[in-house]
Amino acid sequence: MDINKFQRIGSASNTQAGNDFEAAARAFFSKRGISLVKNFSVPVGVGETKKMHRFDLGNENPPVLVECKSHTWTQGGNMPSAKMTVWNEAMYDFHVAPAFYRKIFFVLKHSRREVSLASYYLKTHGHLVPENVELWEFDLEAQSRSRALQESWRVRSPVGCASVPLCCTLTVGSDTKEDEPACTRMGFL
Repeated sequence: MDINKFQRIGSASNTQAGNDFEAAARAFFSKRGISLVKNFSVPVGVGETKKMHRFDLGNENPPVLVECKSHTWTQGGNMPSAKMTVWNEAMYDFHVAPAFYRKIFFVLKHSRREVSLASYYLKTHGHLVPENVELWEFDLEAQSRSRALQESWRVRSPVGCASVPLCCTLTVGSDTKEDEPACTRMGFL
């Protein structure tokens, strides 16, 4: 049997790993009373011409679009550069989607030397993240006991000429209040 060196260990296929993560995301939102539809289509485009684009999850009520990515650092500990291109594409899709939707980029929390892939992405590609996109990390392994999310948004400087990502970790579990925030600044600020 050939072993694909790019295959996720412990998963039948990379596609299956992605589908399983998307199902976990959908269940997470469902437990909070937000029903999301798979392959939710909305018109996207930069001008008057629009084309329907399917986001992983979404709904009209409440208006929310969710893209799910379960990417990890490479086995050698390197950044998966091709996957970061996929993340950049997702940011563009959010940018050209209707503005009234809440836009959530829901990613697997995966760390290397105490740096998560999402925080590394914000450090190196944060300039490509639209201001109205929230970046959430989901700890798939701990979901039975606790859930860890990382929400990133932009904070305007006093003069309003610059913005910086701020990280807020929300922990949900038996030892904390539901969605109790514990805010921390990312190391690169």
